[in-house]
Amino acid sequence: MKTIYRKLLFLLLLLPFCAMAQNKVEGTVVDNISGQPMPGVNVKIEGSATGASTGFDGKFQLTNVKPTDVLSISYVGYSTRTVVVGSQTSLTIKLQEDSNQLKEVVVQVGYGSVKKKDATGAVTVLSAKDFNKGPIASADQLLVGRAPGVRITSDGGQPDSNPNIRIRGGASLSGSNNPLIIVDGVPLDNVNPAGVSNPLTLINPNDIDSFTILKDASATAIYGSRASNGVIIITTKKGSSGKPQFNFSSNVSIGKVNNPVDMLSGKEFTSFIQKYHPGYTNLLGVSDGSGTSDDLSTPQIEGRILSDTNWQDLIYRESFSTDNSFSARANLFGQIPFRASVGYTKNEGVVKTNDLDRYTASVKFSPVLLENHLKIDINAKGISSKKNAIDEGGVIGGALGMDPTKPAYDNSASNIFGGYYQSLNANNSINGQSNPLALLNQRTRPEEVQKVLANIQLDYKMPFLEELRAVTNFGIESSKSKIEEIYSDNSLATYQIDNSAGTTPPTYVFNPGLNYAENQTINNQTFDAYLQYTKELTGFVSKFDAQAGYNYQNFKVDGNKEIYRYNTSTGIREQTPNPSNPNNRYFNERNLQSFFGRANVDLLSKYLFTFTLRADGSSLFEESKRWGYFPAVGFAWKVKDESFLKDSDTFSDLKLRLGYGITGQQDISGVSNSYPYIPLFAPTSVSSTYIPGVNGYYALPYNPDLTWEKTTTYNIGVDFSLFANNIVSGSFDAYQRYTTDLLSMVSAAPGQALTNEFVSNVGEMENKGMEASLNVKVVSTEDFNLAINGNMAFNLGEITDLNNRTTNVDNNSGIPVGTGQKIAYNTVGEQPYSAWVFEQIYDSNLKPIENAFVDKNGDGQITDLDRHYVALRPNWTYGFGLTASYKQFDLSTTFNGQIGGKVYNARKLQSGFIDHALPANSNALTNMLDTEYVFQTINGNVPFSDYYLEDASFLRCQNVTIGYKMDNVIKGASLRLYTSVNNLFLATDYSGTDPENFNAIDNNFYPRPRVFSFGMNLDF
Repeated sequence: MKTIYRKLLFLLLLLPFCAMAQNKVEGTVVDNISGQPMPGVNVKIEGSATGASTGFDGKFQLTNVKPTDVLSISYVGYSTRTVVVGSQTSLTIKLQEDSNQLKEVVVQVGYGSVKKKDATGAVTVLSAKDFNKGPIASADQLLVGRAPGVRITSDGGQPDSNPNIRIRGGASLSGSNNPLIIVDGVPLDNVNPAGVSNPLTLINPNDIDSFTILKDASATAIYGSRASNGVIIITTKKGSSGKPQFNFSSNVSIGKVNNPVDMLSGKEFTSFIQKYHPGYTNLLGVSDGSGTSDDLSTPQIEGRILSDTNWQDLIYRESFSTDNSFSARANLFGQIPFRASVGYTKNEGVVKTNDLDRYTASVKFSPVLLENHLKIDINAKGISSKKNAIDEGGVIGGALGMDPTKPAYDNSASNIFGGYYQSLNANNSINGQSNPLALLNQRTRPEEVQKVLANIQLDYKMPFLEELRAVTNFGIESSKSKIEEIYSDNSLATYQIDNSAGTTPPTYVFNPGLNYAENQTINNQTFDAYLQYTKELTGFVSKFDAQAGYNYQNFKVDGNKEIYRYNTSTGIREQTPNPSNPNNRYFNERNLQSFFGRANVDLLSKYLFTFTLRADGSSLFEESKRWGYFPAVGFAWKVKDESFLKDSDTFSDLKLRLGYGITGQQDISGVSNSYPYIPLFAPTSVSSTYIPGVNGYYALPYNPDLTWEKTTTYNIGVDFSLFANNIVSGSFDAYQRYTTDLLSMVSAAPGQALTNEFVSNVGEMENKGMEASLNVKVVSTEDFNLAINGNMAFNLGEITDLNNRTTNVDNNSGIPVGTGQKIAYNTVGEQPYSAWVFEQIYDSNLKPIENAFVDKNGDGQITDLDRHYVALRPNWTYGFGLTASYKQFDLSTTFNGQIGGKVYNARKLQSGFIDHALPANSNALTNMLDTEYVFQTINGNVPFSDYYLEDASFLRCQNVTIGYKMDNVIKGASLRLYTSVNNLFLATDYSGTDPENFNAIDNNFYPRPRVFSFGMNLDF
């Protein structure tokens, strides 16, 4: 009995200790400002070796935790927090940014990384918490308005609209102005696969962890010739070192055209014709074959039923889109961090049938082997994309021009176009404009692309000298494209007149089926190999870091086209190959090889120097001009570490930067020839041969004097943080950039270049500008946080020399009047891409007088000598937004805009003069803009009047997102629900559809829709 009592007493004594033992504590770590989960945070039990790190969803889990344990939560750039466990089993921990710790943030700067406090170049880093929210179809949409000096302008509202990305305005004329984009160590080609307008739609935005944007030569020079216009480094999310973690995200969105072009309705058009062209009222309206009108209010003229057709309503729709992504992170076999994801996106355009389907998959392994001496990164991304491309000019332009008194359908027995209305002339030829709805529905153009982006990087730390590392990177970018254009039965586009029998009227035939096909493969390879030596020292030199290496890039495009035409002899649609090139094959291969070196020297832990040298060789230049040498140097002074600021309560950080460097450019846009410096021959038809006795070949244009375009950049910048807890932070940069040996398409004298224009090194240009960013934490408490961010940039370019030329037309500036009419030029003394126009004269009522312009040279006549230049692209761009959170709620907004610049309102030119409605070569009328008609015609110099140039300034509300997060909804899982609206409003004085237009020519513009969405993120 005594033994039993002793055992019971012992158990009673153990009860308090048993009560103190817990199996498990779970938690989520979030950013105190944005409320977003933070991956990679270290969570450790003080005084022990037990710990964990948070996954991509910010979650962690610890076992064998006692109530008396104290957790230490730390992350680079944030103040460390301690939490007593107590009786809690589930924790939500908010971390506050620490201005001192922020200096330790590591940023990618090319072939390696550097701590932010040690960066000497102009670098902007955006992590997941900084990205734009809402439905994101492509990676570029994450950045719009978020980075100073980075202007992103899409070509319109298409599901895969091309993004024109310019960092500091661009440094070239006809050479590429696109930044170099690198995804997990693989540089993307500037050539898009066939069927792809936006290469960044081929990267799942849900996989992206951060963007690093390199802007000045000190930062970009290590990447050489392809970095002349800046670098965007995209890093995707990595695996976890803890327990498996999963994420499922999904959203649905509805888009609608919120600002269609204001055209005349059927009634208004009828009144217009009766007022201005009464002799043509007989051309209004037609019966749709039913004998009745769908609209009882539709007027009648001489017994004819007049429709009131809104053609824009017929081609546009409320689009429905969805984006879904699932990812998993784990630590395989306890030592291989692993992440995999799959995604599916269905994106409907607001133009009917314009659909995009995209499937993505990615996998990443990041093991560390051989006692932490070997780091391996393996990345593979696969994408399958399919879209139905529309004929934007025929469909959108047709909807704007089609007579609104005509019906869309024709139910009469005599209709031959599948029930679609179409007016015919007496000889059965199409009368006037083709029915845009028929053009849309009777044609399909599936464009399919499969793409793989993959690399493996090995980083080996020498066991005999651990300061020395050897790094190799093998990467591939490979795609396969297939395009088919198919017309259905009774298609307007295949309608042919056959008068071979001499009958009156002639008969007509249709030739549906395949009209065009293209197959293409792209295989790009990259290889990097370099050594890096890093040594921490004491004394005057506190750190030394040097690297040297080799880079190889090869770009290969191989494809063929099949073109089909109606054969009047056989009466069928058949392939029409070139006799000398039966498969219509095209091939292009370019090669870049480089050697590079960089050294970083830190003196007294506050004076930083970076020295870079890169030698680039390009296959586009002949041997004696093939290699270019591009040096750069950067300096940074950590002023905060000086004795006079070290104890300052105002400045928590202050760093001054200076940079100088030269970069090269060899990417010649518009030249498909792989060897533009040597004379070559290409196959053609027999009738085009230039060499007697040689059948079907012609000489290609060439220029043996082509050489590197070179850009020299000077940069001064300052990074700062003010007050405790980094309440105010930001940066300011000013720069000046000089480009020499400009690569540009220029006109050639007859007989000298085998073409009317070809690329040449023609002159010089300079850019200067500034950019600033500011972040302010307005309120920061445990439950409520409010922060605002903003950036602004100014860029001014001027062409200073064109090698004895005064001006050069820009081929991207066509206006819809005749053939080959351009409005923008590159001219000495002016900004690049400036409109060359006449100054309009106005009457006392401020109404423009037709063909009346200012005689600027006073010679009594109006000639081209009286034209002046107006810059089209804006000098000022900006963006701002706010993030707020209250307990479980969060709110974010993004705005972007520009100040200045002009848009040429080509739609007003084309549809805004009185005689536009009259038939040209048919008996069909054309619809008009609902506007004040100031010109009778646009003959003479009217198209070149500055009356058509309108202010392009705007402010756009890019996105508003409201979310609510619920923790532990199912066994520790968290769920965030959100609703969002994109393109909420646009504030502008521009009278047209949208002033945000990269080439500044507004005509048949695909409207950017307003998009409402609802989504969820489930972490478990």
